[in-house]
Amino acid sequence: MESSSYWTAFLVFASINLALLLFASTITASVSPAAGGSGIPEVKAYLNGVDAPNIFSLKTLAVKVIGNAAAVSSSLHVGKAGPMVHTGACIAAIFGQGGSRKYGLTCRWLRYFKNDRDRRDLVTIGASAGMTAAFRAPVGGVLFALESLSSWWRSALIWRSFFTTAVVAVVLRLFIDLCGTGRCGMFGEGGLIMYDVSTLFDDLMTYHLKDIPTVILIGVIGAVLGGLYNFLMMKVLRLYNIINERGRVHKLLLAAAVSILTSCCLFGLPWFAPCRACPMATAEPNGACGSLNRFRRFHCPPGHYNDLASLLLNINDDAIRNLYTTGTNDVYHPGSMLAFFVASYALGVLSYGVVAPSGLFVPIILTGATYGRLVAMLLGPSSDLDHGLVAILGSASFLGGTLRMTVSVCVIIVELTNNLLLLPLVMLVLLISKTVADSFNSSIYDLILQLKGLPHLDGHAEPYMRQLAVGDVVAGPLRSFNGVEKVGHVVHILRTTRHHAFPVIDEPPFATAPVLYGLVLRAHLLLLLKKREFLPVQERYPKEYSIEGRFEAQDFDKRGSGKQDTIDGVELSAEEMEMYVDLHPFTNASPYTVVETMSLAKALILFREVGLRHLLVVPKACDRSPVVGILTRHDFMPEHILGLHPVLLGSRWKRLRWQKGAVTKYFRSLIVSLANRS
Repeated sequence: MESSSYWTAFLVFASINLALLLFASTITASVSPAAGGSGIPEVKAYLNGVDAPNIFSLKTLAVKVIGNAAAVSSSLHVGKAGPMVHTGACIAAIFGQGGSRKYGLTCRWLRYFKNDRDRRDLVTIGASAGMTAAFRAPVGGVLFALESLSSWWRSALIWRSFFTTAVVAVVLRLFIDLCGTGRCGMFGEGGLIMYDVSTLFDDLMTYHLKDIPTVILIGVIGAVLGGLYNFLMMKVLRLYNIINERGRVHKLLLAAAVSILTSCCLFGLPWFAPCRACPMATAEPNGACGSLNRFRRFHCPPGHYNDLASLLLNINDDAIRNLYTTGTNDVYHPGSMLAFFVASYALGVLSYGVVAPSGLFVPIILTGATYGRLVAMLLGPSSDLDHGLVAILGSASFLGGTLRMTVSVCVIIVELTNNLLLLPLVMLVLLISKTVADSFNSSIYDLILQLKGLPHLDGHAEPYMRQLAVGDVVAGPLRSFNGVEKVGHVVHILRTTRHHAFPVIDEPPFATAPVLYGLVLRAHLLLLLKKREFLPVQERYPKEYSIEGRFEAQDFDKRGSGKQDTIDGVELSAEEMEMYVDLHPFTNASPYTVVETMSLAKALILFREVGLRHLLVVPKACDRSPVVGILTRHDFMPEHILGLHPVLLGSRWKRLRWQKGAVTKYFRSLIVSLANRS
């Protein structure tokens, strides 16, 4: 650029971007596809009870770290916050499963965490630590895990998460001090507060009652833009899924196309922006602008800067810092701000679906800040709010409109900007944007969960569930075992089904009538087959039988995330297939049960609040089989329920929608009511 070799500069710029993104996409597609995207939907699903394959494996962790660094460096319009949350969750999950046996990284004391509750707590703590590391916001990280991720929260988990995020903040401070001489590149620039706006122009961070309508307008428009952003994102992700399903080559071609398009936009759009003279207070002898903003000359002569290039050709953090800086109302041209908003909005929608680790937080913050500045420019002298302040409010409104979070985003914004004076306005903007946006669609993370087919259970029951009993949604043949079962029958059931739990029913001669004894897990059945705990005749173990010495405690530990033993690895002889196995010592004799006439809405609340994976349905009458069926989370999904009872589609509760006919009807009713009273 200095020697006017513009085409060469573009080729170098585009080639480096393409190489970095292809590298990130290649290792993701080849090594660990579970590392693609932000990872927040997968973490949220896991904390809700969905254990997707390989989401917390060591390979996923390595690909997430390396791939996200390459993807963000490739000028792709993505962020690092979501992958950092996933990274923290991966580290915590690896600790929770006792390390890695495959790579010899195990510790004896870690085996005490190999259970569902402790591992879930560790993943929650790790996710909050990741958010803290991304934004250097300790309190915001705890609240983010509480508000957006966790489905079960205990009081002990609050102080544990807070302790972890405090350690993260201290370690970050330590590394920033060690890297103060520039030995770590750009790490730590700006200190622990990323976008400090409280040290400059304190008199501009004021607002008055007359500014409230402007704040409300920002919240409403941010909600509309956020709802549209989620809608377009889902359309693009569905299209990308069709392309990605065709194979690895198509994934890389899609990533290459997005990279080239991004490079063309970032390098081409600044040519249409005018050159502006550097502010007199920031002009330097060498012709460059000072450090009030991270200005870029691009093709401009000395002493001038290109405002659009200062946003497009900066790293995201510097671009956000530019927009948040107060006292810079005349720094940007309205046309440049509009072009950057359109480009940032479009590239944010197009960039997320590539097969590479990528986050949504930073692009949404950047786009919202641009929208805020643009609104401040359009209002002109009718508003006395500083453009930097309005940019912060724009980020908050766009975050509320897309992510639908309030408390955590509010605290993160305050910790990012280090200004408590913004707290009332940010709270108001977030409440308005979330409330209005909820009338259009769900949050972007919930929509991605639905797109990926992860059965996430919400904390409330849909009204149509109150019209059904649990017996109305139990479907499929029930597979059960006798208390003393033939080995061949156990192997047959395990090979022909994918169920993870089976009822155990005692029948004569072990009981006077068929009676439910309990629930046995597939993993425990596979362990019995591998250990060959068989009996030659159909009888129970003697009373003095003890599993001590035959089994170790770690045999029954929860396996690593997504790792499951299969029946294919069990080889038995014909003689062993004719033997018997006593399931009583290995059966949960007190499983959760509900009567078949219980309301489906109540069963959902019980299932979710207790954190169950299986819920047995027992009959109301005594002259039937002791078990009617088993409820899993798939039985509570709307697709399953409405598929069995399509008549409920007409009466299904829907969210409030801003429809023209409904608004007209209510407005007419209001006019008639007022006329009658008068």
